[in-house]
Amino acid sequence: MGASAQSSFAPVLYAASALPILVAGLGWGNRAAITGIATAAILGAVLVSPIFAVTMAVFTLIPAGWLSHLANLARPASELGGPDDLIAWYPLSDILLHLCGLVTLAVIALGVAIGYGPELTGQMVDAMTAAFRAQEPAFAPDAASLAQTKAMMVLMLPMVQAGIWVLMLFAAFYFAVRIVSRTGRALRPREDMPSALRMNRHAIFIFLAGILLTFLGGVPAMVGATICGAFGAGFLMAGFAAIHFRTQGKDWRLPALVLVYLSSMLLLPALAILLLGLIDTRRTIALTPVKAGTDQKNPTNTET
Repeated sequence: MGASAQSSFAPVLYAASALPILVAGLGWGNRAAITGIATAAILGAVLVSPIFAVTMAVFTLIPAGWLSHLANLARPASELGGPDDLIAWYPLSDILLHLCGLVTLAVIALGVAIGYGPELTGQMVDAMTAAFRAQEPAFAPDAASLAQTKAMMVLMLPMVQAGIWVLMLFAAFYFAVRIVSRTGRALRPREDMPSALRMNRHAIFIFLAGILLTFLGGVPAMVGATICGAFGAGFLMAGFAAIHFRTQGKDWRLPALVLVYLSSMLLLPALAILLLGLIDTRRTIALTPVKAGTDQKNPTNTET
């Protein structure tokens, strides 16, 4: 409700609304997460509107519940060739892969619902141009540059929106893991993000397919831009994690990280970090000892 009332911080507030669902799911299991999603959706429909409730559920609540479900999945390590007394948890790289896929589908669904396309973005560019002209009468872009801007906006908007949403939802997941770990209710062990946060190697092919789709024009290009934005954000986070991992224990670590983050605001350094994420793909599986009373055949039971 705060996001619908305050547009300046709407994306942050929307992403923050995923935090309670993630905390409930990570600490209390699927039943608590589903109850939270249903309650929030019903309250949103009653207090705001059904459209608001559906948008919130598709973009934030359901992805948060699914992430918490994946994070609590585990199986005996012996099934993967490991020791009998350990449990293997669902890889963080696969969780990130699911997040990118969910955000891609959500952004595409939203685009279909609002009729997103060149006509809508053209109206937005015309409105922005009129606003600039009202402030600066001398501002008069030529028709060619205006058409180029409209064509670029068609692909940039879904790309940026998908990328930002992946970053914000994963940030909510990260903080939820820290919160639940401090309460002692965490089922999944808290992993070292610099070493564990990587993208699944299969995501490379999806990302390349998105790039190819952007050259086809029309609806395929918009879908490809959405894929590039969501999965590009995943590879960007993996690249930052790889830099954190490789600078651990170095005396120059802090100034190097500050320089990396500041330079990532520019296009070429950001692409270099994304490329590092593309190069360094892995599936790190967290292992923990089997707790007393845990059913070896069903270690994923998170209900208490």
